[in-house]
Amino acid sequence: MANILVTGAAGFIGFYLAQKLLNRGDKVIGIDNINDYYDVNLKHDRLAQLGDRHNFTFYKLDLADRAGMEKLFSEHKFDMVAHLAAQAGVRYSLKNPHTYVNSNLVGFIHILEGCRYHNIKHLVFASSSSVYGANTKMPFSVHDNVDHPLSLYAATKKANELMAHTYSHLYDLPTTGLRFFTVYGPWGRPDMALFTFTKAILSGNPIDVFNYGKMKRDFTYIDDIVEGVVRTLDKIPQPNPEWSAENPDPSTSTAPYKIYNIGNNQPVELIRFIEVLEDCLGMKAEKNLLPLQPGDVLATYADVDDLTKDVGFKPSTPIEVGIDNFVKWYRSYYKI
Repeated sequence: MANILVTGAAGFIGFYLAQKLLNRGDKVIGIDNINDYYDVNLKHDRLAQLGDRHNFTFYKLDLADRAGMEKLFSEHKFDMVAHLAAQAGVRYSLKNPHTYVNSNLVGFIHILEGCRYHNIKHLVFASSSSVYGANTKMPFSVHDNVDHPLSLYAATKKANELMAHTYSHLYDLPTTGLRFFTVYGPWGRPDMALFTFTKAILSGNPIDVFNYGKMKRDFTYIDDIVEGVVRTLDKIPQPNPEWSAENPDPSTSTAPYKIYNIGNNQPVELIRFIEVLEDCLGMKAEKNLLPLQPGDVLATYADVDDLTKDVGFKPSTPIEVGIDNFVKWYRSYYKI
């Protein structure tokens, strides 16, 4: 039984991860600032699913609160940290850049410092497929350079990877970064396409379909994401003895550092995603076709060979199953 800190425990992925760790007998300390980026009732309802577990403790705490974070690490002797809290959203970052700096950069340095001074065995942190930015070589590989982010959100996630590597190098802190690809499923985020589309269609309102529905996304079901997180959490990275400074591999290092993609390895065109949702709802959507938004990328497609090779897992839930599960949850949760 490990003592694990899960940041963002009231969030979509954090909630599922805490549940999975609790189910296998780990002790989980969850933190979240319960901000109002989206409906706080959904966050409280997720926490309510966890609240009666004897091995779960929750603290309302902001990552940017340095004193609070130092106190948290001092009082709880964590074995591992799963850092999922962040200010999410590409489009929101265009109008609220300072929020991303506070949560994703200042908050992350507090996590790293806590791990450094309290002998954490492994820090696993959420990165994002958005770090691939202007890259067009498909599928996106962790061995490719990612120096051209297209949004501040993506830039903060790339910065997290660099900051983690520095701490792995300087302090021998094992760190693993996970690049998530378009996560969806029950209890999902209301700002994500599946949630907004479902709400609009059921209300008889038109949906905004960017790039005329021709974007492709590697939609990854929440259960697959969490399985990947748990498996990588259990696999502490080792220095790569074959790492070459003349031909540097971005995904490994001479330090205990590793990067993985977690994606479905099967991109789906947005218009097809909407068709499956229409089938599951038994309703047609009125589509408001629009051009590509600033900060958005045309396609995401995950190469998951390293994940499969190292931890024996490959996400595989088809959207027909995942979207149907979401629609059933949505109807139940909102009593529709």
